[in-house]
Order: sequence, then C-alpha cells, then structure tokens
Amino acid sequence: MPALKTQVRLTMALAVLSLIAGVFSHLALTDISHGGEDLTQEWMVLQFSALVILIFIVMVLLTLNRVIRQL
Repeated sequence: MPALKTQVRLTMALAVLSLIAGVFSHLALTDISHGGEDLTQEWMVLQFSALVILIFIVMVLLTLNRVIRQL
C-alpha cells in the first residue's frame, strides 16, 4: 500500500507539472502566432510540454491500473 500512495503522489506531481507545461505551451504558441524571427526556443518549450503531458498520461494509466487491481 505505501508504494501505491507514492505512485499516486507522483501522479499528482506530474499533474501539476502538466498544468504548468500547459501555461508555457500557451505562451509559446502566442509567441509563434505573432511571428518572431527565431522561434527555436518556443518550439523546444512545446516539445518539452508534450513530453511532460505524455509521461503524465502514461503514469495516470499505470496508477489507475494498479488501483483497479487492488480493489
């Protein structure tokens, strides 16, 4: 049971990181839509945000699977 609590806490932390990544993605997309010259950093922010959200989704699925097995 302690391992499940740790996994849930990690999932919650990833949820917060995903929300922050969403905010940074919005800011990056706003900069991209305004058409700057060098948008390399903005695209890197979007790629990093997508990675964080992907890891969060996988972690949610793994955590829910573990919860279902324990019920």
